[in-house]
Amino acid sequence: MKKVLEICVDSYDSAKAAVAGGADRLELCAALSVGGLTPYVELLQDIRSFSDIPVRCLMRPRAGDFLYTRQEISMMARQIKVLRENGASGFVIGCLTPEGELAPMEELMEAAGGLPLTLHRCIDVSRDPVETYRQAGKLGFDTVLTSGGAGNATAGKETIARLIALRNEIQGPEVLIGAGVNARVIEAFRREVPGARAFHMSGKTPVESGMLFRREGVPMGAPGLDEWHIDTTSQQAVEEAAQALRKPLV
Repeated sequence: MKKVLEICVDSYDSAKAAVAGGADRLELCAALSVGGLTPYVELLQDIRSFSDIPVRCLMRPRAGDFLYTRQEISMMARQIKVLRENGASGFVIGCLTPEGELAPMEELMEAAGGLPLTLHRCIDVSRDPVETYRQAGKLGFDTVLTSGGAGNATAGKETIARLIALRNEIQGPEVLIGAGVNARVIEAFRREVPGARAFHMSGKTPVESGMLFRREGVPMGAPGLDEWHIDTTSQQAVEEAAQALRKPLV
């Protein structure tokens, strides 16, 4: 099966760096600082002006949990249709019930119009990640993004290995390994977890703001956020990750 390096991006510059670095696919979102939100359609249009790389758009209307209201679900469905019309290759979605189980997502899946779907990291805060993975396959997802129910993929390696074994057993969705991923982590997974072949990362590095005048102590968001650096995908980090994924194991 094909190896996949997916880069999550939330800006034009990050998308350019990811494509130049050798990404196989983009996950497009906004506000990665809060885990990613639904992206602007105009950013998708701008990416399509320079690349036909597959782009899956994250559908997440707000930060916080994955228990969504009817209004939020309806809004996401409408946004999916607009993004689909403007060049989205697929979508990254996920809803949970109050009990932590995978919720039905018929409205979102219908809006996607048959395009490929990734179940996002709601699996990592679900009651039973293995059962959630099984349900995702039954619903028709072709990919599941996961850290193995841990704070990062390395800490969740044991569960990720279980999911990969299950993928092979039932021909289930691809297991897309994410959270704290870089070239070094990719190399370790490839050596230690047979069948690890799909990885998700941002490759971010802080870029110094061009502002010369800087008024301190006036946060635009949560106190403590550094507003004089902009996290942007590093082309070098993507290149290193792509090399780590594609080079033969010896």
